[in-house]
Amino acid sequence: MTTEVRVPTLGESVTEATVATWFKKPGDSVEVDEMLCELETDKVTVEVPSPAAGVLAEIVAAEGETVAPDALLAQIDEAGAASGDAPKKTEKPQADNKATESPEGQKDMSGNSVDVMVPALGESVTEATVATWFKKVGDQVEADEMLCELETDKVSVEVPAPAAGVLAEIVAEEGATVDAKAKLAVISEGASAGRPAAATPDEKATDAGPEEMTPRSEADAKDFEDAPSAKKAMAEKGVSRDQVEGSGRDGRVMKEDVAKASSAPKSAPAAARAPSKPEDAAREERVKMTRLRQTIARRLKDAQNTAAMLTTYNEADMSGVMGLRNEYKDAFEKKHKVKLGFMSFFVKACCHALKEVPEVNAEIDGTDVVYKNYVNMGVAVGTPSGLVVPVVKDADQKSFAEIEKEIGELGAKGRDGKLSMAEMQGGTFTISNGGVYGSLMSSPILNPPQSGILGMHKIQERPMVVGGEIVIRPMMYLALSYDHRIVDGKGAVTFLVRVKEALEDPRRLLMDL
Repeated sequence: MTTEVRVPTLGESVTEATVATWFKKPGDSVEVDEMLCELETDKVTVEVPSPAAGVLAEIVAAEGETVAPDALLAQIDEAGAASGDAPKKTEKPQADNKATESPEGQKDMSGNSVDVMVPALGESVTEATVATWFKKVGDQVEADEMLCELETDKVSVEVPAPAAGVLAEIVAEEGATVDAKAKLAVISEGASAGRPAAATPDEKATDAGPEEMTPRSEADAKDFEDAPSAKKAMAEKGVSRDQVEGSGRDGRVMKEDVAKASSAPKSAPAAARAPSKPEDAAREERVKMTRLRQTIARRLKDAQNTAAMLTTYNEADMSGVMGLRNEYKDAFEKKHKVKLGFMSFFVKACCHALKEVPEVNAEIDGTDVVYKNYVNMGVAVGTPSGLVVPVVKDADQKSFAEIEKEIGELGAKGRDGKLSMAEMQGGTFTISNGGVYGSLMSSPILNPPQSGILGMHKIQERPMVVGGEIVIRPMMYLALSYDHRIVDGKGAVTFLVRVKEALEDPRRLLMDL
């Protein structure tokens, strides 16, 4: 019996997706709900689980292809059995001396082996990338000593040793993508670092030579991630993995990368990667981008390529907000149990301005303009791993205290890597505060598919002319980046002027002016 694997529901207004990664290949056995592939849309990454147990008989939509909702991705043969499992289980009969070569071989050890598993990754996080191993095979480890670090698109996770002994095997190498229940390594509990199992890597290094060992192991790790069609193309064209620069997700090599490498002069790829002088190599460091940084880079570049982005500027005298805040901050905190900051004033000011200029709160969907009769305010938060944008839902209906509390809670979750996907989706407008880092002026980039983003900046005392006299005022530059396809210059300037007026005279917020 054959079961079809189709594109799942992609969400509101999403009409297509790109097949990013296949975790299985034709002939592999699959279990019910096991992840088969990953799709990427302009809003979110979607994992496709197996609807039935059996064998993956055919992949209809290859990596890199664009598919519509409900399109056919693959076929599963429910009656089939995976070919190739038996040889894998019998390749390594000597467990002690081949511990680094086969996970199955390790299971034949004397019974004191302890598996190192992926720890809890957090809500809605289903996979991670192995970023760094702090130990190598054969090293002595203590209980709770850090073995490796995993990276997700939200947070970094350190993996401690579950027992003391010797690291006998690393199952998931650096750069490998693992699911939430995967095995990372095996520890021989109670063993010492001199056991034979740890000698195998050294013997291999001696045979291969130190110059050959590192590049080959790196290539092997990358091969695990490359697209099957790319591997086939490399074999057909006689192109080695080192000659190809991957453009796919996580640096994966796609079929078109192989075609590009085979048609380019052979010296070009090496020249592009080589330092300008041989002696500079020791002073350079190549670090793989984190999953979060890759997502940020992709989305920001998509915004530049898609929107007709333009920025308009103004400045606001912050005396009114600062005076009101100083007057009421103690009473506010006593009553609401939260500090009165500047963000609630900006959120309220933007909500008022968005009502007057609704196109800034709209988005383009094909040939339609979707106007939002509500404000879901995205608030950009800097974290150690990168920028995230949690969303204050229905901000236009909330009080100053409710806004401050929610921003505080979402900001703390963002810094701890505990934000859920639901808390980062659905935004209609975004505020970014570069002023906390000292930025005096910048042009923020849109957060697609939104049509506007407000940049706040550092409050700085400057000489201003007021009533014919020069006085010192605490001033802030404001920047509105907007999509000129939907927002005209008049609307953008009007929006920014209304924000400026509300900040310079906060009483206007109370009077709904």
